[in-house]
Amino acid sequence: MLVLAIDTAGVDCSAALYDGASGRLLSSVTETIGKGHAERLMAIVDQALDDAGLPLKSVQRIAVGIGPGSFTGIRVGVAAARGLALALNVECVGVTTLETLAAAHLAKHPGRPVVAVMDAKRDEVYAQAFSAEGSPLSEPTALSPDDAAALIAQLSADVTGSWRPHEAPVLPDHFDIAVIARLAASKPKGSQKPKPLYLRGPDAKPQTGFALARQIS
Repeated sequence: MLVLAIDTAGVDCSAALYDGASGRLLSSVTETIGKGHAERLMAIVDQALDDAGLPLKSVQRIAVGIGPGSFTGIRVGVAAARGLALALNVECVGVTTLETLAAAHLAKHPGRPVVAVMDAKRDEVYAQAFSAEGSPLSEPTALSPDDAAALIAQLSADVTGSWRPHEAPVLPDHFDIAVIARLAASKPKGSQKPKPLYLRGPDAKPQTGFALARQIS
């Protein structure tokens, strides 16, 4: 399966081509632009296709980073991905930024659970716990810093992302487009169509550390 992955959920604007059958990354293009993803995305997609020497019509699945992250950036990426999938009549799948961070960490530091944590501003963090095998142990959620620190301590877990307990944030977060592509290739057929993952606002379901502890126990 040939996957075209795109991501605009953070400061980067990225696209990659990934061959799921051989497990090979065919091309990867990333520009750290901060803003203006809508204006640059299709040019970056074209460059990724050119670098791989493939036409757009050869793509068999579209993947997109769905957040959490930049509100505007996520909307740009999801809309573009669903539009490309519709035009090509192929499946479109979403990959969260938290699972991307966790998978990238576990590829380099296997053997321990990990909590992916992003600085969400306003004295909150976005967090999700994963086992040493990469399986989610909790849902992605917005937490207080104290609850995030308690979750990390409860699991004796590694930490990845732009936040550490009792330290200044290391900004910004970067989401490896090659990891997004690889994760998307492994998702089963018939996966739910991607939609933005917003952990704030009327549709968000914030949880406390206590609620997360019940999920994990």
